[in-house]
Amino acid sequence: MSMAWILVLLPLAASAITASSSLVKPGCQARCGEVDILYPFGIGAGCFRRGFQIGCNNMTGGGADKPFLTDAKMRSEPILVLNLTVTPRARVRVMVPVAYQCFDATGNMTNRFDGQLRVNPVGVYRISDTANELFVLGCDAFIYAGRGSRRRQNPESYSYFSGCVAYCNSTKSARDRKCNGVGCCRVGIPQALLDTRMTFGDWPHAGMDFSPCNHAFIVERNHYVFQAADLKRTPDPAKPWRMPLWLDWAIRNGNNSLSCPLARESPGYACVSKHSECANSTNGMGYFCKCKKGYEGNPYLDNGCTDIDECKQPQSHSCFGKCTNMDGSFDCRCRRGFQGNATQPLGCVKSIHTGLIIGLSVSSGPIILLLFIGSKIIIRKLKHQKEQKLRQRFFNENRGQLLQQLVSHRSDIAERMIIPLKELKKATNNFHPTRKLGGGGHGTVYKGILSDLHVVAIKKSNIVVKSEINEFINEVAILSQINHRNIVKLFGCCLETEVPLLAYEFISNGTLCDYLHKTPLRSIPWQDILRIATEIGKALAYLHSGVSVPVIHRDIKSTNILLDDALTAKVSDFGASRHIPRDQTGITTAVQGTLGYLDPMYFYCGRLTEKSDVYSFGVVLVELLTRKMPITYRSSKGDGLVAQFIELLSGGKLEEILDPQVMEEGGSQVEEVAALAVSCTKLRAEERPTMRSVEMTLEALQGPKERVRVRDDLLAKTNEGSYSAMRYTSSIRRTSSENVSRQYSQEEEYLLSGSYPR
Repeated sequence: MSMAWILVLLPLAASAITASSSLVKPGCQARCGEVDILYPFGIGAGCFRRGFQIGCNNMTGGGADKPFLTDAKMRSEPILVLNLTVTPRARVRVMVPVAYQCFDATGNMTNRFDGQLRVNPVGVYRISDTANELFVLGCDAFIYAGRGSRRRQNPESYSYFSGCVAYCNSTKSARDRKCNGVGCCRVGIPQALLDTRMTFGDWPHAGMDFSPCNHAFIVERNHYVFQAADLKRTPDPAKPWRMPLWLDWAIRNGNNSLSCPLARESPGYACVSKHSECANSTNGMGYFCKCKKGYEGNPYLDNGCTDIDECKQPQSHSCFGKCTNMDGSFDCRCRRGFQGNATQPLGCVKSIHTGLIIGLSVSSGPIILLLFIGSKIIIRKLKHQKEQKLRQRFFNENRGQLLQQLVSHRSDIAERMIIPLKELKKATNNFHPTRKLGGGGHGTVYKGILSDLHVVAIKKSNIVVKSEINEFINEVAILSQINHRNIVKLFGCCLETEVPLLAYEFISNGTLCDYLHKTPLRSIPWQDILRIATEIGKALAYLHSGVSVPVIHRDIKSTNILLDDALTAKVSDFGASRHIPRDQTGITTAVQGTLGYLDPMYFYCGRLTEKSDVYSFGVVLVELLTRKMPITYRSSKGDGLVAQFIELLSGGKLEEILDPQVMEEGGSQVEEVAALAVSCTKLRAEERPTMRSVEMTLEALQGPKERVRVRDDLLAKTNEGSYSAMRYTSSIRRTSSENVSRQYSQEEEYLLSGSYPR
C-alpha cells in the first residue's frame, strides 16, 4: 500500500476508534470478540450498571473470546451475545438452542430438551414481543412457550405464554417457505415473557418415519424460513441447532416499578447526558434513554450525546441551499444571489438586482407586481398538489379502494365512513395534547367533536404495521354496516395519513375489565351484572342472526366490552371478526383470539363457528360472577378459572369462588346464570346453546317476578345428554352432584384451564 493511501486511511481509522470509545465507559474494555460492549453494559468491576454485566472468555470453545450474559440462565451452556444496541432501540441479540421432543417407532418419547433461556424476573431483560416470533415444527405437535412464576407481589411474574399447533401426514403435505399449520406453524408472542422454555403437549405422535422429532423455538422475525426437510431433522450433540432472538432491556429496579422520573435529579437516573431524554419501555415496566433529536451517541454517559453535523450527512436533511450546522439542528438558506425556500427542490431563484428593481419600478411596476403575485399562487398550488398526492398515496397504501369495494353496495355508507384528514384535525384542534385521552406503546386516543357535533374517540397509532392494514379495513367494513345500541358505533375512518385513524363514538367509562379488576374495586349491583351480561348477549345474537351476513366476533373478552356512563355494555374491536355465509355452519381459518377466552375446539381444529363466540361469552359470564381474570387466575392445583368454576359447581361449593356481592344480592338467579355459563363453555361446540337462546334466557331472568328454569330450556335445545351443565347442582343449595361427569380428555382439560403441566 502506498504512503498516500496510508495517510488517507489513518484519519478514518482514528475517527472510528474515537466514535467507538465514546460509547464505552472510560478505561473499560470496549469489545469482546466481534461485539462492541456499550455502556450501561460492561466487562469487569466498575464498567457496567447493575444488571448489565457481560462476561467475556473462550469457555464455549473455538479459541476466541466471546461475550455472554451473566444475568440470564440456560441449563447446559452460556447465552452467547451476537450484538447489542443502546440507541435508538434497547436490545440484545443472543443465540439460543432449539427445543425438541423425539419419538421411537412405537410413538414413545425417547429424548426431550426444553431447558431454554431464562431471565431474572426482577432483572433488566424481557423476550422481545415485537422482534421475535414462535415457530413449531412437526406432525401432531402441540407446544406452549414460556412459563412465569405465580408470585402475586410481582405483577410481571404471572404466567405469560403463547401456543401453536402443527400437523401433517407426510413431508409431501408440507410446502417449503409456507408455514401455514401443515408441518409448521408460527405465532406472535406476548409482552413481558421471561423465558423461552417450551412445554410439549401430551398428544400421540404420528409419522415417526418422516417426522421423528417435534421442534419449537422463539426466533428473530424473518430469520427462519420453513423447509419441509427440517421435519426430518434429529438432534446432533456435536452441532446443536440454534436460533438468534432479541431481548428487550430497560432500566428497572428490584420491584419492576420503575418508569421515567419527573426530575432528572432523581437518584440513580440513568439518562445522564445533557442532551438525552427518557422513554418508557413498551415491554413491561422500566425505561430507556435516547439522545434528543439532532444528537447522537450514548445517553447513559456524561456528555455522551454529541451534536450531529447534518450538513455532512445529506441523507439526514433536506437543504438545497447553504447548510450551516448548529448545536442540535442546522440552518438552511439560499446562497448569495438567490432567494426563496432552500428546503424545497428548485426553491431558490436568482435574485433581481436592487438597482434594476428601482429602475423598473416606475415603468414596469404593475408587471413586476403581477409576476410576484403569480409566482406566489403557483408555489401555493404546487404545494397543495404535493400534499394532495401524498394523501392519495397513503389512501391507496391503506387499502382505501378495498374499503370502497366492501361497502360499494351502499354509497351513502362509503361517503360517510371515509373522513377527510382536515375534519379530524379540526375536531381535535390539530391533535392538541389537551385533547389526549390516553395512550401507550402502540398509540394515542384523542377526544374530538366532529362538525356534526358527534363526540368521538379518535385512535391514532404510533406504529406503521402494514400487515395489520387488512384487519383494520375488515373492522371498518363490518362496523360500517352494523347499527346496534350494544355495539360500539364507528363514525368513520381517515386513510389520508401514514397510519389510518378511526373515529368511534366516545365511551366514557372504560372497559368492563377495568371496572371488574382495576383497583380500587367499584361496587356493581347484581341487577347491573345481569343487565350487562344480557346486553353482551343481545349484541352477539344480533351479529349471529340479526344481520344479512352473520358475523363471528372471534375475540370476545372483558377488555373488548366498553361501558358508558349508565354502564351500558358496548362490544368493540372487530379487527379479528369474520363473515360467515348463511349456507355455511363455519369456516376453517388460522386460530386467532385470546387464551383463557378462546374456544378449545376452535383452538384444536381451526374450525370457526358461532359457537366459538358462545364459549368466549360463557367465560365472560364466569368473570362477571367471580370478578377474577381468566388469563391470570390459577387455582391451588394450577387449574384455570373455567375448569375451577366447573369443579366447584359440580361439588356444590360455588360460593368459594363467587364474588361476595354477587352471592349476597343474586339469590337463586346466581344458580341459573352459573348453569348457563357452564352450558356455554361445554367442550363440544354442538352442545352449547345459540346466542339467541342465551339472550332469551338472560332477558327472562331480568323480569321482576318471573324465574326461568334454564335447565329444562337448554336441555330441550341442545338435546345431547352427554355431560350437561344442567346436571351441575346449585352451589347455594349444596345438593348432591353424583350425576356430574367431566367427559373430556387430559389435553382438553389442559387447554380449558389455560395452565401449564405441573
